[in-house]
Amino acid sequence: MTSSSTHRGRKVKILATLGPASRSPEMIARLLNAGVDAFRVNMSHGDHATHAETIANVRAAEREFGRPVAILCDLQGPKLRVGTFAEGKALIRHGAHFTLDRSTAPGDETRVCLPHPELFGVLHNGQRLLIDDGKLRLRVIRAESDSILCTAEVGGVISDRKGVNVPDAVIPVPALTDKDRRDLAFGIEQGVDWIALSFVQRPEDVAEARRLMGGYGALVAKIEKPAAIDRLEEIIELSDGIMVARGDLGVELNPEEVPPLQKRIVELTRRSGKPVIVATQMLESMIESPAPTRAEVSDVANAVYDGADAVMLSAETAAGAWPVEAVTIMDRIGKQVEHDPGYSARIHFTDVRPDSTTADALAQATAAIAETVTLSGIIVFTGSGSTARRVARERPGAPMLVLTPSHKTARRLALLWGAHPVHTKDIGSFEEMIAKGKRMALRHGFGTAGSKLIALAGVPFGTPGATNLLHIVTLSGRELDRHKG
Repeated sequence: MTSSSTHRGRKVKILATLGPASRSPEMIARLLNAGVDAFRVNMSHGDHATHAETIANVRAAEREFGRPVAILCDLQGPKLRVGTFAEGKALIRHGAHFTLDRSTAPGDETRVCLPHPELFGVLHNGQRLLIDDGKLRLRVIRAESDSILCTAEVGGVISDRKGVNVPDAVIPVPALTDKDRRDLAFGIEQGVDWIALSFVQRPEDVAEARRLMGGYGALVAKIEKPAAIDRLEEIIELSDGIMVARGDLGVELNPEEVPPLQKRIVELTRRSGKPVIVATQMLESMIESPAPTRAEVSDVANAVYDGADAVMLSAETAAGAWPVEAVTIMDRIGKQVEHDPGYSARIHFTDVRPDSTTADALAQATAAIAETVTLSGIIVFTGSGSTARRVARERPGAPMLVLTPSHKTARRLALLWGAHPVHTKDIGSFEEMIAKGKRMALRHGFGTAGSKLIALAGVPFGTPGATNLLHIVTLSGRELDRHKG
């Protein structure tokens, strides 16, 4: 076990996207050293052979570091695009009329093909079409079965196959394209831990992905469509985690609407006890610069203060010039915020009510004890990870050492707030639990002689969902000497 297996002293997790700038074994090792807890593989770019090599590199680094690492496979989702232009591009003048139609003829400054027949039946007068991440804004004047006449509220140059966002309508397209289905099967075959579903509009999208996953892995629903907000609680209920995907969300909504919405999504997901990830443009300037802007630092800090389980880096680590520096800065921000004397009050601003179960009551009691007694850690024994999620939902003051006999659970929990997951052999008795808990606490940096910890488990051992035991243990000098020996 390497020294890198000790806990990081930071409860919020860092999720970093791998790409051309970072997918080599050497760079993956450097990113883990810098503070990465989980890696994202973006299926919008690259082929399966490249992604398979990247995943193998992560698993090799995981073995070397002796630390469970989560891999999230992010599906591309249904991306709407315009067709092509006779000259590769055209200028749409501000205030001019522009038509989207079903003709495959090359486009010009007056029209272009929209190769998505499903859109022609759902758009109405007054609705918006946003082209190229909102750089061009069209307003529908008249929508017919084979053409959509618009006026250009914001004109500009439009070029081949630029993306189209439709913020004012629920588009009758499946959340999973044929490519997504192939990519999902690939992710399962490769043994990834999380699947991220893009452009979720309704709970049925999540249910369909779950059906295709067949019980394998955990599912993150990406909230990036206004339509998803209307049914947010249902989507959270069906998901294993949520991502606040601020890229497309920021295109389809007014910019000032995104920050309060981010806080609402984080709060609702936290109440469910499921991980919530804040993503997109967190340290965007570090794609090219070795230092972030003050605004970016505040953005990351705000997500940590809100109690997000993880903060994500996209192009900063996938294609940027300073991937290690971006992770290092994010690690430093997380630690600084969590050491702020006002952090605890801010993170508990969200009112989390436990369910009326023994397991939830014990999780709440654990957090209360951590506020009263000086603890160096909370030891959680779990098979499925549900006990760890219950404790994390309370956002206790002490870090959490999660011991599990399941590789799958250990990796999945690498995205959970405050959790330091360790894969270890199962336990069979109370005495063995206490002895192993103390031994692992010393090994992973959760205290020294005289330190107090809480042990949380279920008896009989190996019974899922039977959390019914809370025990306070004290590490002794004798155990410390035995650990050193």
